[in-house]
Amino acid sequence: MEQVWFSAALWLGLALVATLLSIWLRISVALTEIVVGTVAQLVIGAALGPTMLDANESWVRFMAGVGAIVLTFLAGAELDPKSFRKSWRQATVIGLVSFAAPFLGAAAAARFLLGWESQAAWLAGVAMSTTSVAVVYAVMLELGLNGTQFGKMILAACFITDLGTVVALGLLFAPFTSKTLLFVGALTAAMFVLLKLTGPFFRRYGGRTSEMEAKYLLFALFGMGGLAVWAGSEAVLPAYLIGMILAGTVGRDHALVRRLRTLTFGLLTPFYFIRAGSLVQLPALAAGFGAFVVLLLIKMATKFVGVYPACRAFKYARGESVYTTLLMSTGLTFGTISALYGLSHNIITPAQYSLLVAAVIASAVVPTWIANQFFLPRHHLPESDAAPSANVDRQPAAVGAT
Repeated sequence: MEQVWFSAALWLGLALVATLLSIWLRISVALTEIVVGTVAQLVIGAALGPTMLDANESWVRFMAGVGAIVLTFLAGAELDPKSFRKSWRQATVIGLVSFAAPFLGAAAAARFLLGWESQAAWLAGVAMSTTSVAVVYAVMLELGLNGTQFGKMILAACFITDLGTVVALGLLFAPFTSKTLLFVGALTAAMFVLLKLTGPFFRRYGGRTSEMEAKYLLFALFGMGGLAVWAGSEAVLPAYLIGMILAGTVGRDHALVRRLRTLTFGLLTPFYFIRAGSLVQLPALAAGFGAFVVLLLIKMATKFVGVYPACRAFKYARGESVYTTLLMSTGLTFGTISALYGLSHNIITPAQYSLLVAAVIASAVVPTWIANQFFLPRHHLPESDAAPSANVDRQPAAVGAT
């Protein structure tokens, strides 16, 4: 039993190192956890043996799975219903093309340029189609754009894009059987019950030190996650939809969200991101560096082909359109979740997984830097922001999720 405690200490020690690096380097803690996991597996594996940081131990996989579920739920719960209603048309169109263009473009590139098998190519399309809500939200919050209609529209479009990713992952790779129908029916019923019950239930029994709200939400997420796995799908898929349904209840309770974030980022997601990084094979990445560049460039190019014309069609200025396109080109959590799903279900090889995760990580950094360095819409910034460039340097430190 002591081995489990020592192993847990090692994992959380790596999480502590990753957090310190994210503070010093002013970048996303999720990114540093993935990188630390990759380097740690190489170094610790060479020094102490490959079993010392065993990413496939059952308890590690469970902790990582819980982290992914709660993180995905929080991403959905961040949706602002009022803002979405105001700009639903723009957000829906931009979000859909932001999903569809890289989904089809990356799948075609993986199939015909890289020579991947059909299923692996479709998985690549799913992984490259995402937009990182956390990266975009961090930029909006740091620069003050989250309070503007322009910023709220971008955030709403991000949710549409990621919803497309979630649905595509389920439809393409989950076997469609009688279990699937039962799961869809149960999920629909559960979302209706949660929508009607959660608000009154929290008002009647919430606000106590027993943290009833967290137990209630985890019960719902675990139950629907188990049903999703039973149906041959992935446990994170219902979590995002439940989060969106409860955005008007959970999302408005800032104290509850803050407590859930403490649980998620303090304990759970380090296991998910470090584990995802530990599965990256650096020799495979080095050998396939050209494929990594192709995937990254294809994602950015197809996002531009899809999102920029849509923005212009809604009368956004050129600079605003480019800025929106670049932010919609970011990716992180859903990209790594999709890649890890493909690896876990033998849809892609470990080498292909390494290339996809590396491209996803790069897409969280490169487009954001270009957008804020060269295309920042300064006329939308609050007047108190005297030095936007300073904000640009600070913003990635706030990123902690998708």
